Amino acid sequence: MRRVYHRPRPDNQKKRFLVNQQIKYPLVSLVNAAGESLGAVATSRALALAEEVGLDLVEVNPKANPPVVKIMDYGQFKYKKEKESQRQKVKQKKVDLKGIRISVRISQHDFAFRLDQAKKFLAKGHKLKLELILKGRERQHPRKADEVINKFIDMLRQDQSLNIEVEPGLTKQGGRFSIILINKQ
Repeated sequence: MRRVYHRPRPDNQKKRFLVNQQIKYPLVSLVNAAGESLGAVATSRALALAEEVGLDLVEVNPKANPPVVKIMDYGQFKYKKEKESQRQKVKQKKVDLKGIRISVRISQHDFAFRLDQAKKFLAKGHKLKLELILKGRERQHPRKADEVINKFIDMLRQDQSLNIEVEPGLTKQGGRFSIILINKQ
């Protein structure tokens, strides 16, 4: 059986507005440039009114019966919509998942360094994935891994500026221990 390839459609399709000659409905509900409703009008008449004023006829609500169109400057309208979407994008808070890997036999200096890194990540509002991998004979002593992870979390909780919470809890997969920490503000 032959397979047919269909190109995936992009999810972020922007709302398209029909303008001037693209509007094919015989009858439309017209709103003039001042925002006053003129009622149901033939599309050709609405286009003539828009050209008379020197503006565009833009479909605002295609689902209404008859569809609602408005006389406006389409370029300015499009510009305002783009600016609004940019503002919304800027306001979104992006949270990254930062990772720190420690081991059972970690030296005191490395432990302190990773602790400082973790504090910086959490202070910036990122989530922190703390990971510990047991290698070789270390796998026979999983309690030590629990002790090191709990010691790390306790040291983080001693910092008064951070409000540390464990998100899903400690997960163990073979010799890999991981936990996700967040700073609740």
